[in-house]
Amino acid sequence: MPHCKAGDNGVSLFYRTYGRGPIKVLLIIGLAGTHVSWLPQVKGLTGTDLPNDGTFTIGDGDKVGGTGVEVCAFDNRGVGRSSVPTKKSSYSTKRMAKDAIAIMDHLGWKEAHVFGHSMGGMIACKVAALVPNRIRSLALLNVTGGGYQCIPRLDHKTLSVALRFMRAKTPEQRAAVDLDTHFSEEYLREKVGPLTRRSILYQEYVKEISSSGMQSPHGLEGQLNACWNHKVTAADINSMRSAGFLLSVIHGRHDIIAQTCHARRLAERLQPFSRMVDLPGGHLVSRERTEEVNEALTDLIIASEMKISPRDWTNLPKSTSGWMVNTGAENKAYIVSGMLERMHLMLLYFFGLFMLVFEFTKKRSLRPTRVGPALA
Repeated sequence: MPHCKAGDNGVSLFYRTYGRGPIKVLLIIGLAGTHVSWLPQVKGLTGTDLPNDGTFTIGDGDKVGGTGVEVCAFDNRGVGRSSVPTKKSSYSTKRMAKDAIAIMDHLGWKEAHVFGHSMGGMIACKVAALVPNRIRSLALLNVTGGGYQCIPRLDHKTLSVALRFMRAKTPEQRAAVDLDTHFSEEYLREKVGPLTRRSILYQEYVKEISSSGMQSPHGLEGQLNACWNHKVTAADINSMRSAGFLLSVIHGRHDIIAQTCHARRLAERLQPFSRMVDLPGGHLVSRERTEEVNEALTDLIIASEMKISPRDWTNLPKSTSGWMVNTGAENKAYIVSGMLERMHLMLLYFFGLFMLVFEFTKKRSLRPTRVGPALA
């Protein structure tokens, strides 16, 4: 099985490569996910979902714009077949970005199109900030800026899902909560023949989780720590913008985990090199809207390889402060607005939590009591 040493206390990373060609694509998956989650994109980009094993033959579908593509997908530290450090401090998006760079070095890739989903998008941002000269393009799927932006929608369903996720102990329990986390309710209710998508996906998820094993508590706690402590700094933004590569921010508008407003704000900070792709889907929009996501990724690769101008690429309104210069005043304005937004969200979060506790307590206090027979 292919593994790569990350050079960080003996961390070993499991990876797979697919397809052949000069265009290289690195896929970074999100919290608790494994490389398998990328298979719909792997097949869309290379024409096959069979890993390279020395018997690969080029097929009709492994071309993007007439050029061959090689894709690498891997398990982040803390999940799947990669190492699971026990210390929470061993997990950060910067450390995990260095893991991704180690895989590129291991494969001999000087440059790559780097695509990340959710936590993987946070990691991809750090990869782009650390080695901007090695990025051909950047795609961020269902991503936020980390930290307080990881707070999900404040409603009963979302908090219920979060509690079920933390309590899941078996593949069956984990599969059931993953479906509600990853997909929109409308999608899960759709009929495929006599069955619903929920029932079909449930069996697939149970099978996959059973084969790869449940994520360990150390891995889950570490990856959550990485998300919560992630921050896209002004220096990160300047590093990415100065490199001049194109990027797409792709988001499912029904995502209950990563809110669209945060993704759009990140895209706006990366003008004029960014394009916002808003799709009707949930958190795992890459699976729910596979064709649209694959088309968006293919468009990004082709535009980058053809060196399309950022002004012809972006679909965002021009910033009033200018595209190319991130001034000190702009940084201060961003910091102030960020602080206000954080305070607002935290107040909403605690108010929502209070209301849920109040409703729960109220329901318990209103339980029917046994009443004796009425007197005639």
